[in-house]
Amino acid sequence: MTYTHLTSEERYYIETRHKMKESESTIALALGRSQSTIHRELTRNRGQRGYRHKQAHAKAQQRHVEKPKVVKLTPELAGNIGTLLEEQQWSPEQISGRLKADGKASVCHETIYQHVLKDKRAGGKLYLNLRRHAKKYRKRYGSGTGSVKGILTGWTLRNARKSPTSVNGWATGKRTP
Repeated sequence: MTYTHLTSEERYYIETRHKMKESESTIALALGRSQSTIHRELTRNRGQRGYRHKQAHAKAQQRHVEKPKVVKLTPELAGNIGTLLEEQQWSPEQISGRLKADGKASVCHETIYQHVLKDKRAGGKLYLNLRRHAKKYRKRYGSGTGSVKGILTGWTLRNARKSPTSVNGWATGKRTP
């Protein structure tokens, strides 16, 4: 189940049901939300006059605007990265490490690779400065290198000829008479 923010209508429903002294679990069940979501909503957005849906919605919007955001790749930082790639021949991992060590904005090496790919699509030449520019970059996680069920290994095939459970050299798992 994916998380979605509470809407203004849901906050209005919470306000009216809360004034009617309904329990948080009943409100949560009616909205199809977790009881902890309703409890957090009532706790975070309670003012001096209690929970009011318009005030709660405004507070939630304000928190969303003021929350700390990840430093994005600014044009100045992108220029520095391009310089380090072209002139210094550094890898994205080295650039990321150097920026972090210098106390400048830390940028993940994946972000640098994405910047290089975007530059390539726009007709740029940054990708030529990567060490393996001829080979397509591949993410390492989720590569699916696990074993596949149902495939007989070489060991199984070799020992199937010797096993009493083999039929014509194939392992069956059944005993033959």
